[in-house]
Amino acid sequence: MRRLSLALPLVAIAPWAQAENAQSQSQGFVQDASWSVLNRSVYDQRDFKHGGRNGAARNAYKPRNERNGKAEEWGYGLMGTFQSGFTQGLVGVGVDAHAYLGVKLDSGGGRAGKARLLAVDNDGHPQSDYSRAGAAVKLRIANTVLTYGEQRVKTPVFSASDSRLLPETFTGFFLASDELEALRLVAGHFTEDADRNASSHGRGFAVNYSNGRQGNQVDLAGAIFTASPGFSASLYTSRYEDTWNQHYLGSTLSHALDEQRSVSLDLNLYRTTDTGKALSGRIDNTTWSLVSRYNQGPHGFSLGWQQVHGDTPFDYVSRGAIYIANAVQMSDFNGPNEKSWQARYDLDMGAYGIPGLALTALYVRGFGIDGTGVDPAGGYAYLGYGKGGKHWERDLEARYVVQGGRAKGVTFSVRHNVHRGNQAQAELDVDQLRLAVEWPLSGGL
Repeated sequence: MRRLSLALPLVAIAPWAQAENAQSQSQGFVQDASWSVLNRSVYDQRDFKHGGRNGAARNAYKPRNERNGKAEEWGYGLMGTFQSGFTQGLVGVGVDAHAYLGVKLDSGGGRAGKARLLAVDNDGHPQSDYSRAGAAVKLRIANTVLTYGEQRVKTPVFSASDSRLLPETFTGFFLASDELEALRLVAGHFTEDADRNASSHGRGFAVNYSNGRQGNQVDLAGAIFTASPGFSASLYTSRYEDTWNQHYLGSTLSHALDEQRSVSLDLNLYRTTDTGKALSGRIDNTTWSLVSRYNQGPHGFSLGWQQVHGDTPFDYVSRGAIYIANAVQMSDFNGPNEKSWQARYDLDMGAYGIPGLALTALYVRGFGIDGTGVDPAGGYAYLGYGKGGKHWERDLEARYVVQGGRAKGVTFSVRHNVHRGNQAQAELDVDQLRLAVEWPLSGGL
C-alpha cells in the first residue's frame, strides 16, 4: 500500500457535478457548528488472585503497582468537543477540536495500575490530573471529506477506544467518501497514537500484545457496502509499518420474523502476516468469529464461536481495533490456536415498567491454546503460552439511562467481571468491579 495515495483516485472520480450533495447544502462554518461536553466518572477495582501470580511468564510482565494483588482507581474525565460546519462553495473548509481532562479522585497505596484510568509518572505513580488537546482541519467536496490532524477514527483495523476515562486519538489523514449509493470508501495514513491515559502525543502506537519494537506509521483502506437495512459487508486492508499486513472481512445479516422476533448473524474475519523488518517476529494468523442472535420482545439470546489459527495471538494496533465476538471485558480469547464459545443474554427492562434499564449476562470459555510454536525471537515469546491453555470469563452488567427531565441522557452502569484460567494461557485470574456515570451535554452555536 502506498499510503494515502491509493485513496486519492477516489476523489478524482467523485461525481461533484451533481446538484444534491452534502457540500451543496452547507449553511456555513458557524451555522452548522456544534459542541458537546461529556462528564464521566469511573471507579475500577481489580482483585488479582494469587497476588497476580498465575504463572512465571505472566509474573514477568505484571506491572509493578500490582504487587499487592489489587488495582483500584477512581477518576473524573471531562471531554469537550467542537465541530464546525463547512464553508460554502465547491470546497468546504472546517475544523474539529477537542480538549480532555482527567482528574484522580482516589488511588493510593500502590493500587493504581492495570485499570489504566489514570496517567502515571516515570516511577509508576498516578498523577493527580492529566490533560491533552488537539484539532483537525477538514475539507469537503460533494460527499467526500478529507481530515488531517488529531482525530478519532473507527474501523476494524485501526480504531480509537473509549472504554476507559478518556478516549484514544490518532494523528494523521483520514478520507471518507460517500459518493456512491450504498457504498462508503475510506482510507487513512497515521503517524501517532495518544493512548487513553496519555498526557502527551509522542509515545508512538499502542500495540496490545507484542513487546517488539514499534513501527512508525499505519496505513489503511476499506469499503463498506450496505445493501439494505438488514445486510451489510465490509472489507479492509491495512499495514503496520515493518510489523504486519492485516486484512479484514466482516458481514452482518439480520431478518425480522415478525414485530416481536428477529434473527441475525455477525461474521468477523482477520488475516495477519508479518511484513518488512517483521519487528514482532514471524506472524501467520487467521482469526474469525461467528455470532447468531435471536431477539423476542425484550429478550435477546446469543451464541458465538471464535477460532484462532496461528502460533501467535491475534494482535492489533490501537486499543479499539478488534471486532471479533469474544473480545470481551477481561480477555480477548485470542491466544495461539485458541478456540472459544460464548453465550449471552440481554434483557430490556422497559417491557417490565423500567424504561432505560438494560441487563446483560455473558459467559465465554476458551480452550486448545498452544503457543509452543511461537517465534522465540519475536514479540510474543515473553507471554509464555504453553500447550493446553484454557480459561473462562463471566460478565454481568446493569445499565440505566435517564429518560426525561433535566438529567435526561445521564447513564449509570455497574459491571462485575470474573476471569479464571490455567498457567498455559497468558491472562491473570481477576475479579473486576466497575462503576461509571456519564452526563452528556450538547448544542449548536
